[in-house]
Amino acid sequence: MRSRVYHATLFALYQLCIAVGILVMPLALATRQTGVTLPVHRLLARVEEAYEAAEADQ
Repeated sequence: MRSRVYHATLFALYQLCIAVGILVMPLALATRQTGVTLPVHRLLARVEEAYEAAEADQ
């Protein structure tokens, strides 16, 4: 069973990824105009899956 520290760390990481995604949005929109995409959505999806899996284990 995973500890509370692990669960809290995943929650903090998830929140941090959301904040980074919001802050990087202007850069992502600018790079999208040039045909390059930033993989922030993949990072957020992986952290979300890990957080939900840890929450389901409790």
